[in-house]
Amino acid sequence: MKKVRWFLRTAAAILMFTAVAKVVSSFGYGTILQTRDPLIGFQFSDLLRLVGSVEIVVALVCVFSNRKLLQAALIAWLTTGFLFYRVGLVVVGWHRPCSCLGNLTDALHISPQTADTAMKIILAYLLIGSYVSIIWLWRQNQKASLAIPPALGAV
Repeated sequence: MKKVRWFLRTAAAILMFTAVAKVVSSFGYGTILQTRDPLIGFQFSDLLRLVGSVEIVVALVCVFSNRKLLQAALIAWLTTGFLFYRVGLVVVGWHRPCSCLGNLTDALHISPQTADTAMKIILAYLLIGSYVSIIWLWRQNQKASLAIPPALGAV
């Protein structure tokens, strides 16, 4: 349980960091922000605000909820969406690095390719960690339900 709790806390921190980076960057002036996303059709600035807001909500649930399975399921849902989005970009021929962090990469003097690679690693961590946590929590719930205490007063 400690590993799941640790994963959920680190996931919340990661999501909060990336969410703030997206939302803050979305108010910048980069030309990419005025470009339309090739899959959804929103301007990247609007898409960053929307996705950043969803990430903030998921991060807050991870921080304030005691329902571990809900937390892991929300992370799995969100990161599965990110995975499908990235696959969709490849399918439509979009081969630019993901602008997942907006212009934060410029402020930190990180190349877009390095940021893209880091975000792929983070995506893998969140995706695998959330599904492993769901399976582990589900198995723990199954074990607990099988260990039904004897009825009171039974001989």
